[in-house]
Amino acid sequence: MIRTPKIRNMEQFAEASGLSRPTVSKFFNNPDSVRPSTRKKIEEALERFDYRPNIYAINQNRRLTKTIGIVVPYLTDPFFGEIARMLAAKCVAEGYSPSMFSSNGTAEQECEIFDNLRSMKPTGVLLAPLGRLSDQSAVAAFCKDVPTVLFDSNIKDLGLSFVGSDNTQFTALMVEYLHRTGEPPALLEMKTPPNPNARKRRQGYVSAMEYHRLAPEIVQIDGEGWRLEDIGYAGGMKAFADKAFKSRTVLCSNDRLAIGFLAACHEKGLKVGIGPDVDIRVAGQDDHPFSRFTYPPLTTIAQDYESISKRAVEALLDAVKEEQVPTERPDIFFEGKLIMRKSA
Repeated sequence: MIRTPKIRNMEQFAEASGLSRPTVSKFFNNPDSVRPSTRKKIEEALERFDYRPNIYAINQNRRLTKTIGIVVPYLTDPFFGEIARMLAAKCVAEGYSPSMFSSNGTAEQECEIFDNLRSMKPTGVLLAPLGRLSDQSAVAAFCKDVPTVLFDSNIKDLGLSFVGSDNTQFTALMVEYLHRTGEPPALLEMKTPPNPNARKRRQGYVSAMEYHRLAPEIVQIDGEGWRLEDIGYAGGMKAFADKAFKSRTVLCSNDRLAIGFLAACHEKGLKVGIGPDVDIRVAGQDDHPFSRFTYPPLTTIAQDYESISKRAVEALLDAVKEEQVPTERPDIFFEGKLIMRKSA
């Protein structure tokens, strides 16, 4: 079987089709502007080579737009602030001007940001969607209009290009460490998490516990939205009152829940840490910028902010340069790193 070569941009498509670049470009701007015989030839080549030009990117390149939008759920959250800062630095290093937006946890504001970005005509957008709370049809429509790469949380059903962390690996790595150094952990999570990463972390937890022939112990707490520290504190207090924990080791779904849970531990008079005289061990996931300043400092899994931000910007600019939609690119995942501190 002879494989059809992959066409990466309009120059290659024109050459493979036996036509000039100006003729092909003229067709994509207005199919009726070329002769019927030429139009038929181009349409047959499109089928043969399965080439999907990114018309928006082509037009933006022609206009030399130098703006890249960066959208996160909460810009005031130090976690998103840190990765947005790194993304912005990478954009600047590539000669682009970053514009940052925060959807503040609501689908309505996320959609308003999409409208604002369309009017700005950016080169492309780096989007951390709300996930479960997003209007997925609005996200899909926006990404058809504007070259977009997702980061932090993926919306798998939309088939969009994604660069982020291997959340299943995060939890599996932490379970292995906690089991090796003490009691196997219970998992503390929200019943309705705002971010889809939580479900992948639960899958990683269950798989890792079963791999070690241990029974998973999942404690779910009430709460919705992004006030995660408050939810971790209130949920932790209720879980203690209900005697929900069988294990003296608790792995929180993320660091922000863990920060709230640590406050609940202290209010209950529990000594957190490592050693024979402690009451409980607590661990988190993400290496939130505040996690090293909790008491005791939080054991966690660090996201590779540097690699994620670098690759996300590269994926977006490569797609624009090659005049292709970013959805044709495979997802890219980076593993986390165990950070051992005094809480577990």
